[in-house]
Formats: sequence, structure tokens, C-alpha cells
Amino acid sequence: MELRVKALETILVEKGYVDPAALDVLIETYEHRIGPKNGARVVARAWSDADYLLRLRADATAAIAELGYSGRQGEHMRIAENTPEVHNLVVCTLCSCYPWSVLGLPPVWYKSAPYRSRAVIDPRGVLRDFGVELPAGTKLRVWDSTAELRYLVIPMRPAGSEGMDQDALAALVTRDSMIGAGLALTPGKAA
Repeated sequence: MELRVKALETILVEKGYVDPAALDVLIETYEHRIGPKNGARVVARAWSDADYLLRLRADATAAIAELGYSGRQGEHMRIAENTPEVHNLVVCTLCSCYPWSVLGLPPVWYKSAPYRSRAVIDPRGVLRDFGVELPAGTKLRVWDSTAELRYLVIPMRPAGSEGMDQDALAALVTRDSMIGAGLALTPGKAA
């Protein structure tokens, strides 16, 4: 795959269709300025700052923008908080609406027809496929993203994370946990 991408890039540059500097800017943007690390910082702040969590609940778009994350596909945000009683799962049943500013580009599985349909029909089965087994009494809510509204799941803060600073907390947050298809890592399991 890497060789194919390089060959395609070479041809497009040679023909003058793509500016190599523009490609470098795009790559740098997706590697360092947008993506799941941004969302993890939002979650870590929500876990450690009760006032920030209140602002997220009231106006997620504005609260997320406080941290400098806004723009394409993140203009209208809402949070869904996981609790011991409720687990949230996000899907876009029509296409792949996704909050790029806080989660980066959507994973292939998020855009797939099987995920999009099963997330609504059999969300517990989807979670099992991702290795998440919820207690039978946990209510499951499925949120359908649209072009007008994107969701960010605030996963439950893992036990044993008390006293951790925001950087350490952010390392516990995965992209999948912010979609609801996974859980936050426990301390000691962060990459």
C-alpha cells in the first residue's frame, strides 16, 4: 500500500496536479493538529475539571473550542457521557459524519455498511465485536451523527486514575472510547 501511495503521489506531482508542499501541510495537519489526541485532551479535561464538564454539557462546541479545537466537521458538537447505568455509541447511519477536529479521520469500520446498520440493530453485538461486554443492566444509547451535529462520547473515568494529571489521563483515552465502541484504558495499560 505504501508503495502504491508513493507511486500515485509521484505521478500527481510530476504532472503538476499536486504541490508537494501542500501535501506536507496536509500530512502535518492530520498528524499533529487534528485527531484523537485532541479528543483525549477534551476528555481528560472533563474528567479533571468539573467546571469544564459543565461547559461541555451546556455547549460542547464552545467548550471544545476553548482548547483550540474547532473547524471542519466539528462545528456543531454534543457530548454523550458514559456512566455505570448508560453506555453511548455513535454512528452515522447515512454516511460517515464524524468530528474530525477531535477524532481525526474516521476509521474504515466506522464508514462501513455493516457497522452503520448493526450499530442500530444490534449495538451490544457490535460492542462484543470490539471486545466490550457491558453488564446486562447497562442501558445502551445509540447516537446518529448528521451533517448538522456530531457527538463525542465522554467515557467513564477508569478506577485508579485519581490523582493523575491531564496528560496522564489523556493517555488513557482511545479513539474507540470516544465513539463508544471501546472503553478508556486502565492505568498501566496506556500505550
